[in-house]
Amino acid sequence: MRPTKRLIALGVASVLLAACGHKDKDAPLAFVPADTPYVAASLDKLDDDAYEAMLNQVNTELPGQVAQMKALAQDMEAKGNVDGSHLMKAVAAEFDGKTAEAALKNLGLDIKTGSAIYGLGLSPVARVSLADPAAWEGFVGRLETAYGKKLETADAGGQTYRHVAISDTGIQLVIATVGKQAVVSLLPADAAQPMIRQALGADRPEKSLQEDGRLADLAKDKGYKDYAVGQLDLTRLLPLIAAGKDPLFAAFIKQQSAKTGEPAPVLPASCQTEASRIAARVPSISFGYTKLDLHHQEQRVDVALADDITKAFSGLKVELPGLGQDATAPFDVSLALPVEQIRTFMTAQSEAVAAKPFECPAFANMNDSFTKLGSTMQQAAIPPFGDIRGVRIVIDSFKPAASAAQMPQITGRVVLATRNAPGLLAMGQAVLGGDFKLAGDGKPAPLPANIVGMLGMPGWAAMNGQAIAIGVGPGEDAKLDEVLMASTGDAGRLSRMHLNGDMYRAWVDVMAEKAQTYANAMTTAAGADGAPDSQAEDTAAAQRSKAQFDSMKAQATRVVQVAGEAHMEEKGLVISGAVEYK
Repeated sequence: MRPTKRLIALGVASVLLAACGHKDKDAPLAFVPADTPYVAASLDKLDDDAYEAMLNQVNTELPGQVAQMKALAQDMEAKGNVDGSHLMKAVAAEFDGKTAEAALKNLGLDIKTGSAIYGLGLSPVARVSLADPAAWEGFVGRLETAYGKKLETADAGGQTYRHVAISDTGIQLVIATVGKQAVVSLLPADAAQPMIRQALGADRPEKSLQEDGRLADLAKDKGYKDYAVGQLDLTRLLPLIAAGKDPLFAAFIKQQSAKTGEPAPVLPASCQTEASRIAARVPSISFGYTKLDLHHQEQRVDVALADDITKAFSGLKVELPGLGQDATAPFDVSLALPVEQIRTFMTAQSEAVAAKPFECPAFANMNDSFTKLGSTMQQAAIPPFGDIRGVRIVIDSFKPAASAAQMPQITGRVVLATRNAPGLLAMGQAVLGGDFKLAGDGKPAPLPANIVGMLGMPGWAAMNGQAIAIGVGPGEDAKLDEVLMASTGDAGRLSRMHLNGDMYRAWVDVMAEKAQTYANAMTTAAGADGAPDSQAEDTAAAQRSKAQFDSMKAQATRVVQVAGEAHMEEKGLVISGAVEYK
């Protein structure tokens, strides 16, 4: 080798060794097994902008989350799980009335430095960096006080931990302080020492996800930021469940068998094979942030799919007007529905299952489902439904109904893309009745008087060779030509969506009001004489729903716009979402 090449090679090797040497051997990711079936972790320390954005988001959502925890505690108490209720109330108290930053400080957690949630088999393990181990220990002590007794203490590989059995599930909660990390895990109540040691980190995995680099490579390939990257590996997860041998799964099944008095089901070998067959169709799901700061939150989800699925749709250009351009209206959603291609694909799936039915009892009902799917797809071929290509809905204004007896006032447009616009019109004429005429020149024509009367406002329709558009509300007739002539979808495009802040807030307010009304009704019913035993559970569920919408209302005040899109690539389905905040 020439001296220059040797120097270059030496330099490259030095850089690689230095990079390896700078990996933190005690980072949460260093404890995650490379073959974990699921993981969500930070790959690097959060920068100040991302950290502030996360705190701001949590502060907005925290009151609603606390209310949900309190409602859940009431539900648990109503079901007789008093210990669990006390623990949930104690957790809620740690956040009640506090900012996220104050709560994290009180708990001693340092989410800025690093964290990971992953599976040791099916058993979940959470590792979070600690800013103050003493504060974390204080939090555990407060949990013990709420529980009413000290948690049991044990040792595994020289590492002390606390644990408590969770009711009659066959599962135990394990809590430990390991160096400057908090570790919380759900393990089988009879977990063997090797499993406990690995969960705590006393024993390292043979190969860690940090060494494997799979998550880092995934982030680079998909454009995820290092803040939080996750993956659900179905090729590992589904066979693990189907085998029935995972310690957590086996412990739970054993406990349920003891409760019912019936023998634990024995899963045949076909279950694991067929679980792998299903997983091969959808090998993995991954997600991550692509942008995160005080004013922007952008995320991407990737669903890996089998080659025949992606080939069926990745090159498909759906001729739906509007699908090929950014949505900008207050509410604007375009959804590709290429019935012809969907029918061909789904029929092939139905035939594949018919040719090789599932034998595993857990999957046997899928045989009937795919048989029905094949029949449905044959019916979908009937015109004009078989000619549909997609739909676009544009809403310009939305005014909630003043009372339950009234309809909300909505103005906007609907576009139905089809290969056979005259056929779709003929069906509409048959349904509407009267003498409704519509030329194929794209010019608007008033809707029949009976339809206008039902709508309570003027309406028009227009048609060209690829779609029919309907506009409802003053001035919507002038906008029909625009939606009919909008650009159609590019290759693989499946949907687009846009929602501005005012429209988002209007919808959230309506849903929150309905949740409030339902929660009030459930509370009244719970206090009535002769209320059924399930009433308390229904009331708690209603209160949790109300709390969720209250949280959404608080968050909605900051929203400028929400956007999203989905498309099929060669490797799978990509779903992107973005929220812009004030």
